[in-house]
Amino acid sequence: MKVLIVKTSSMGDVIHTLPALTDATKAIPDIRFDWVVEEGFAEIPGWHFAVDNVIPVAIRRWRKNLWKTFLSGEWKQYRASLSESEYDLVIDAQGLLKSAMLVTRYSRGVSCGYDKSSAREALAARFYQRTFKVDKDQHAVERTRQLFAKALGYQVEGRGDFAIRNHFIQEKDTTSGYLVFLHSTTRFDKHWPEAYWLELIKKATEEGWKIKLPWGNPEERDRADRLALGNNAVEVLPKLNLAEVTTVLAGAAGCVSVDTGLSHMAAALDRPNVILFGSTDPGLVGGYGKDQLCLEAKVQPESDSLVEPAVFANLTPAIVWEALAAQCSQAKD
Repeated sequence: MKVLIVKTSSMGDVIHTLPALTDATKAIPDIRFDWVVEEGFAEIPGWHFAVDNVIPVAIRRWRKNLWKTFLSGEWKQYRASLSESEYDLVIDAQGLLKSAMLVTRYSRGVSCGYDKSSAREALAARFYQRTFKVDKDQHAVERTRQLFAKALGYQVEGRGDFAIRNHFIQEKDTTSGYLVFLHSTTRFDKHWPEAYWLELIKKATEEGWKIKLPWGNPEERDRADRLALGNNAVEVLPKLNLAEVTTVLAGAAGCVSVDTGLSHMAAALDRPNVILFGSTDPGLVGGYGKDQLCLEAKVQPESDSLVEPAVFANLTPAIVWEALAAQCSQAKD
């Protein structure tokens, strides 16, 4: 059985789709998948054992210059890649108008997706040949698992398995004596205060841990350098691609992360992970899986808070360190 998946972005959304594939392979042993995904995340689907072909799209880049996209031949190449195989089913797990149009017009197969009450954009449901009602009031991983189960005809059981750790770790236990602190995210109000990171690093290194700090742009590199200053147990990693930073995460004994896509990667790799939320709500897209703990800064701080962003004032390093130690200890048991 051959199925085409459409889940283009974001990093977290792509990662959250992986357990549905694992479910399907247990229910239908001969099932195989192709996957349409945004070019920046094209590595991720191929890490799952059930994916044969990855078809990258560049919607974010293409829409900035549609004329150039047509002239370059990229759009023609995408359409050719999409139509060269015939699929038993085409599952749009994105639930948006743009994703529905991407597949229904150019792919060959019975198109499936959320019904109008379940899709993120109700109009998308008009483009599918089969639609399914899936409760919105559940974690994104479970929603996608339910969609696949209904489209493919089986029952969801147990907790979802991302099934990508073995792509990076071949031996049973190869975790090292280091922690990864994912200090970078997209918005200032999602950043845990630098002063708190410094205190957490001090606590961790005094307990004998080594710390690794990834980064993705010059601003993040500067922050990592400040956090590592004067502490030989802290390593600012070189510039890494997605596969390389995922390999680092796979070997970690534990992680602390802010609200960022890589926190979902740590979860997918079954790494003990404490995820810090301030201005954003973990809601139905927080850490999913084994040894994942979301800490929310729910109590509003006093107006004269000494840290920025002030929303995190009450989510102190002592609280985070205690939570991380518990997660790492639990993972060993």
